[in-house]
Order: sequence, then C-alpha cells, then structure tokens
Amino acid sequence: MKKTAILLAACAALTIAALCQTDMPKPGPEHQKLAIFAGTWTLEGDMKAGPMNPAGKMTENEKCEWMEGDFFLVCHSNYQSSMGNGTGLSVLGYSADDKAYTYREFNSWGEFDDSRGQVNGDTWTWTSDEKMGGKTLKGKFTMKIGSPTSYTFTFEMSPDGTNWTMVMDGKASKEK
Repeated sequence: MKKTAILLAACAALTIAALCQTDMPKPGPEHQKLAIFAGTWTLEGDMKAGPMNPAGKMTENEKCEWMEGDFFLVCHSNYQSSMGNGTGLSVLGYSADDKAYTYREFNSWGEFDDSRGQVNGDTWTWTSDEKMGGKTLKGKFTMKIGSPTSYTFTFEMSPDGTNWTMVMDGKASKEK
C-alpha cells in the first residue's frame, strides 16, 4: 500500500512537471496584423437614409488595447449619430480553426454583432448577419487602409448577399 502511494505521488509530480514545461501559446502573424487597430481612433461617417435609419452624421471615438497575451484587441467606443448616442465594447481576434478574423460587439442599445473578417492586401472585409425588424439581412463592413493612421470605410446591407445598399461611409483617423 505504501509503495502504491509513493508511486502515485511520483507519477503526479512528473505529470505536473511536464505540464509546467509546456510553452505558452504565442500569437501568430494573423494576430499581429490586428496591431494596426490598436490605439485611439476617431471615425466620422455619413449615414444614408433608409427604411431602418435616417440620414445624418455619425462620430465615434474608439480606444483599442491588447488584452494580456496579445491574442485579442479590446475596444471601448462612444458614438453620436442621427439615430442616437451610445457606447460599445468590442473584441477583435483571429480564429485559426475558422481561418477568419473575429469581431464581437455589444452596445448600450442592447445590440450584439458577431462578424467574420478577411484581409486582402490593404482591405479588410467583415461580414455578418444583421437582425432588424424581424428580418435577417447580410451586413458588410469594408475598411481600406490608407496609412497606419487612417482608413476609409463603408457599411452595406443586403437581403440576399448579392444586391448591396450603402448604409454608411466615412473615414477613420488614429491619434499619433
């Protein structure tokens, strides 16, 4: 009995030692591409009149910082628009399993957004399903990077993912 207890204790100690020597995961090059979005940004947009929203200006101030480990950017935003003012919390990352960038946002209007993104050169394209008025529409947010401190953006919606209508366009600038 005593030998069994000693053997079990030795096995447990070896298992713990092996686990402690495991290297922590490190962010890959896909995660590092998100670095351009770290910092404080101001977005200025023009909202187009549509069945779900009035035309008008939109301004958003957003601060994005790396979560410990550098796998995710956590962003806090304040925005003013013709539809009202609000705040948001979003998290950007990369899913190696899906081979896609991820964007999840929660805002003070009670909305939740879950988007998938792809990057092609200097263009990031985020797609989502948008639920509005009991209907599900496709959303597409496109960002064209102009420099490390600026990008232009468009947001479009579609009932079928084929015919797109511009909802908003604008520009973003990063504090230096």
